Amino acid sequence: MPLATDAPVAGDVDGDVASGNVTHLRQADRTEHLRIVEAVIFASSEPVAAADLARNLPEGCNVDGLIGELQGLYAGRGVNLVRVAGKWTFRTAPDLASALQVDAVERRKLSRAAMETLGIIAYHQPVTRGEIEEIRGVSLSKGTLDTLMELGWVKMRGRRRTPGRPVTYGTTEGFLVHFGLDSLADLPGVSELKGAGLLDAGLPPDFDIPLPAEGDALAPDEDPIEDGFEPALEMHLPAAADEA
Repeated sequence: MPLATDAPVAGDVDGDVASGNVTHLRQADRTEHLRIVEAVIFASSEPVAAADLARNLPEGCNVDGLIGELQGLYAGRGVNLVRVAGKWTFRTAPDLASALQVDAVERRKLSRAAMETLGIIAYHQPVTRGEIEEIRGVSLSKGTLDTLMELGWVKMRGRRRTPGRPVTYGTTEGFLVHFGLDSLADLPGVSELKGAGLLDAGLPPDFDIPLPAEGDALAPDEDPIEDGFEPALEMHLPAAADEA
């Protein structure tokens, strides 16, 4: 019969198990600490200082070591952990910047004055600035025509054969494309405009809308614009008058 001293010592077995548990727990804790650092930096809209990270971790944690390990984990990823202004944040990997370019369409709401001016040009073209102001009854603000030309809906056609040779304006192909028109003849007539509430129902019975000239051919009273021509500066009333 073997002596009792030959049997395994219970304390030694317990010690081995305890040692394994301690190693396992330490590794689990470190993984949890890494997750906490990752979550805090990810959730923050601004770079996070190491001192702020430490406040979210148990006392005595090696914050710098955790940050270094997290940097290594993200080194080959689509986002990297980087230091900016002494703080830490996630940023897109530099080599992926070209793949993340996005073209955004800027939507701009036209003012009432711009819409009225566009409608006058569409139906009365070729038309001069002075004729637009006469039809509207108010002076155009400085940037109304510029805005419509920047949008590619209005262009300078020619110069009227009248004193001062004012510039005439007309719509462009871009205008037709944007509003889904095949030609200027597809512009809504009086009945359609009344039905849409854009014209007063009490208009005179002989009221009519002019049929705009089709194509880019100059009218008999227009001359071509000289190469290098730039419109002269004009005097305008304050912008507020345009909305009166």
